[in-house]
Amino acid sequence: MKHRILVTGANGQLGTEMRNLASRKHSWIFTDVSRLPGVETVYLDITNLEAVRLICRSEKVDVIVNCAAYTNVERAEEDVVMADLLNHKAAENLAVVAKETGATLLHISTDYVFGGDVAQPCREDWPTDPLGVYGATKLQGELAIEGSGCKYLIFRTAWLYSPYGKNFVKTMRTLTAERPSLKVVSDQVGTPTYAADLAALLVKVITEDMLDRTGVYHFSDEGVCSWYDFACAIRDLSGNTCDIAPCHSDEFPSKVRRPAFSVLDKTKVKATFGITVPHWYESLKKCIERLSSM
Repeated sequence: MKHRILVTGANGQLGTEMRNLASRKHSWIFTDVSRLPGVETVYLDITNLEAVRLICRSEKVDVIVNCAAYTNVERAEEDVVMADLLNHKAAENLAVVAKETGATLLHISTDYVFGGDVAQPCREDWPTDPLGVYGATKLQGELAIEGSGCKYLIFRTAWLYSPYGKNFVKTMRTLTAERPSLKVVSDQVGTPTYAADLAALLVKVITEDMLDRTGVYHFSDEGVCSWYDFACAIRDLSGNTCDIAPCHSDEFPSKVRRPAFSVLDKTKVKATFGITVPHWYESLKKCIERLSSM
């Protein structure tokens, strides 16, 4: 079946990977509020319900992929209104229009909806307990979607990175090339997620017509590591020689407490969509190779 797909946040990390993988079998409308040199995207403010309603109806959209979010965890603690607007109200707008038009909404959420106080991979049906504004507003977005009555698939992910935008991989590549030594926290554990891997799942769900499998799913790459382990792998694969020392989170005072253990259980997503998830180290190698050639 040919779909008419609206993608929000198309200039972000995940949105860019969606553009890279977009199949010509379908009609794609890539939207954002920001502009990138040489990139053609349609301007759309998803905090404006009428604007969302107009484009979805005029373009006869039947699939919405929401890659847009307020992701600055630190700033969200002070910028509560904007974080709620983008992570909660905008998601609700998309869900309302999806319900009105019969479209299916694919929405990206986060491991930060959990408290991270149990050293066991988090399942989709676990109680949520966000520690800060970012996680709380993303959870409110999930609840708004679930309560809207629209057809939806919510994918929670974690530690997203890509060759695009600002992320931990690009920062560590720069710092380990420029500095003789660094400290990176070793008491926060999770799983990095290559945005291209998540984008591949979203495209598969659409192109193989698995849009009827409503629910909440967890997706990150396989394996487990700390930020310290991740930083060391980035350094080594980048060919840098910086000395990285492990440290505790309390050595870096923060406005928000982050989950100590936020590994996501992927049993449900693998069984439902028949996918094999790559190990985070193998995906990191692919990303570093792309960065090296850019």
